[in-house]
Amino acid sequence: MDARLEEYAQAQVPLCLENDVIPDALYAEYGVNRGLRDANGVGVLTGLTRISSIVAFQDQGGKRVPCHGQLCYRGHNIRELINGLGPKELGFEPMAYLLLFGQMPAQEEEAEFRSILGSCRTLPTNFTRDVIMKAPSRDIMNSMTRSVLTLANYDPQAQAPGLANSLRQCIRLIAEFPMLAVYGYHAYNHYEKGESMYIHRPDPDLSTAENFLRMLRPDQSYTPLEAKALDLALILHMEHGGGNNSTFTTRLVTSAGSDTYAAMAAALSSLKGHRHGGANLKVMEMIQDLKDNVSDWTDRSATENYLRKLLAGQAFDRSGLIYGMGHAVYSLSDPRAQLLGAVTGKLARAKGREEDLILFRNIADLAPALLAESRPGRKEVSPNVDFYSGFLYELLGIPLELYTPLFATARIVGWSAHRLEELVGAGKIIRPAYMSVQK
Repeated sequence: MDARLEEYAQAQVPLCLENDVIPDALYAEYGVNRGLRDANGVGVLTGLTRISSIVAFQDQGGKRVPCHGQLCYRGHNIRELINGLGPKELGFEPMAYLLLFGQMPAQEEEAEFRSILGSCRTLPTNFTRDVIMKAPSRDIMNSMTRSVLTLANYDPQAQAPGLANSLRQCIRLIAEFPMLAVYGYHAYNHYEKGESMYIHRPDPDLSTAENFLRMLRPDQSYTPLEAKALDLALILHMEHGGGNNSTFTTRLVTSAGSDTYAAMAAALSSLKGHRHGGANLKVMEMIQDLKDNVSDWTDRSATENYLRKLLAGQAFDRSGLIYGMGHAVYSLSDPRAQLLGAVTGKLARAKGREEDLILFRNIADLAPALLAESRPGRKEVSPNVDFYSGFLYELLGIPLELYTPLFATARIVGWSAHRLEELVGAGKIIRPAYMSVQK
């Protein structure tokens, strides 16, 4: 880095701090919702959607009362959707069809959709070599963003208007995202870490989850339980209500008239933020710190003592947080965490990781009560989906660098659905207002 520029930037920080701070009192004085959330932390309505819905509270006699969480895709409860799958059936593809087109596919429609996705699991000639391997990065999200923007140069209709064109681009990117993620990791793993290089082509007849594991592993093998577990994780991460930061980013950029590649690159840039897509990484770092400081992971009282130290800011990153607990929307329960926790338990037992499973279950049981004790008056909390997803990925042998890219591999389905809905129904640029205040 330019030493002079670095020194200059550091010297100017006091001026930024002096002139860019907006006192909290001004938000209350002018009735402005900070971060598009009201005083209770509830998101301010900025649009309407039919793609998905979340229920975390019920109205009882005019009072907003917490309830067990529900997540619906196009009006279908996620529990019913997943429970409706056969023991060996992988559901990412039909759920993607549901989100994109608003209805569950008939058998023939699902078969055609799977075939279309399979035929799209390709990249332009020499793209892997000339783009992905050319500038390998430990930050695979940056690698994916660069790849998405570069793919626009290979599309003669990149800027062409029309719903069909955007749908074509979205479907192709849904098919390509696993390749961009896994190949980006392999390039980094080889050029930056000195490990062996192998690039496996996807099998057009396999599902998204199967292909992800097949391309990632040197021997291309996986068990049916592993594929089922990853498929479930992808389903649960593909969409969440429309109000999350990256989905809102997709709609924001789409409303400006930008092309599909720009919208998805912007969404990737949002998701890579540690406040959004990296929460499961913090969970796993916290778990590792616990293991480093607690000799018996199955000792419930020792785990409780460690959690108390976390809350007191005396352990891990001294933030006073128990990562993986609580959610901006859910209170009593996160349905995604419950579903993912069940399959994570099956996979942990199959791999002989019972002690780890006991540790996670103890934290899930102890943390809500400890949080309620230390923060009276705050809403009830429960484990969120990130609490289990990192452990599941570790059980699957997925490296840390791919945790957030795997999230993106699922969430691009939701982004695509919201882009299409924005193109069909809105017609106006999203333009929030800011009030100018002076000292």
